Amino acid sequence: MPKPQPEIDNLFHALGDPTRRAMLDLLSRGPISVTRLAEPLGVTLTAVGQHLQILEGSDLVRTEKVGRVRTCRIEPTGFTRLEKWIKEHRSHWELSLDRLGEFLAEEDENTNR
Repeated sequence: MPKPQPEIDNLFHALGDPTRRAMLDLLSRGPISVTRLAEPLGVTLTAVGQHLQILEGSDLVRTEKVGRVRTCRIEPTGFTRLEKWIKEHRSHWELSLDRLGEFLAEEDENTNR
């Protein structure tokens, strides 16, 4: 069984929710207040706050409160961690698929003889 990776598990949990992905899409355009973030999503400020806690816990978003306004922005740390995980797994699968392709080509040659 593979070694547990709680940071990766948290990232996939955070990205597994469509509302959180929509929030990240909105934040990719630049920093925005929590109130303005909630408007197009059709959810309450309480729900946005709960989603932000999950995104912050996964290092995908950072929030900062100045006065009465809480502003959110993308945090690259989580995306960097996710990108590294994907690269590691992609290279493993590419190598495995290359080997499978070579095996199937050899089998095909042997069958056609």
